[in-house]
Amino acid sequence: MTDETTKPHPHIDRILRVIDYIHAHAAEDLSLDQLADVAAMSRFHWHRVFTAIMGASPAQIIRSVRMHKATMLLLRTELPIPKIAAHVGYPNDRSFVRAFKEAYDQTPNAFRLSGLPGNAPQLNPKGVSNMFDVDIQTTHNKRLAALAHRGDYAEGSVAYQKVATIMSAGGHWPQTLGMAGVYYDNPDVTPSEDLRSHAGVLWEGETVPDGLEEVKLDGGRYAVLHFKGSYAGLGEAYGYLYGPWLASSQESLRDAPSYEHYLNDPTDTAPPELLTDIYMPLSG
Repeated sequence: MTDETTKPHPHIDRILRVIDYIHAHAAEDLSLDQLADVAAMSRFHWHRVFTAIMGASPAQIIRSVRMHKATMLLLRTELPIPKIAAHVGYPNDRSFVRAFKEAYDQTPNAFRLSGLPGNAPQLNPKGVSNMFDVDIQTTHNKRLAALAHRGDYAEGSVAYQKVATIMSAGGHWPQTLGMAGVYYDNPDVTPSEDLRSHAGVLWEGETVPDGLEEVKLDGGRYAVLHFKGSYAGLGEAYGYLYGPWLASSQESLRDAPSYEHYLNDPTDTAPPELLTDIYMPLSG
């Protein structure tokens, strides 16, 4: 039986629908009335319900989604700033630059220049680079309370936000060890629309909350890479872990997926300060 204090909010499905809509229509003019229609809720009450569940206003969530998409476009494409502004729902580059600087304390151009792969340290071809900190850990079995996502990994933020909403609405955060994700395919060889992943939290409770599924992570030996920076740079970290580090360590891989543990919150942390641990399964 579900405890009274952890029952899901009666309007949780409506709010999750709004989150889906915000992510899918970030380039459009997202008015409060429009989002109330998506939620199929009274305009008198939906804003209060949304803010109570999310812990932030619709405007704050919209800005967070748009800024996340902007950082990915800045690092993954060569689109000019005005086009990125339009892609993430700003009428002109001036308003976009102002919003970006308020969120990350630097201009989009400065962020792009600091994060372009060409500006990153080059891997040592002999495999002895100290570019990333990696250690070997032995873990116990773990569980995720998660949602499945199919498609570009960079667009998986919608699933994470929905999981966070369910956690907040049900008062479940004390039973977690933070956000985590499992990635089953290599984006270098798998078409983006076919990429499979789970977005969730490391779950310490008993029954996984309604609306989420349990994903088991086998314990054992893992190489753990400690990464600091924008999520857009994780691909380079994986390349180092599976390439130079693995070659120099002479370790063997175990037939299990890698997963990521996110150690701080991207909604209130500048991209260069984000901390992520990547767990790569090892045999033995």
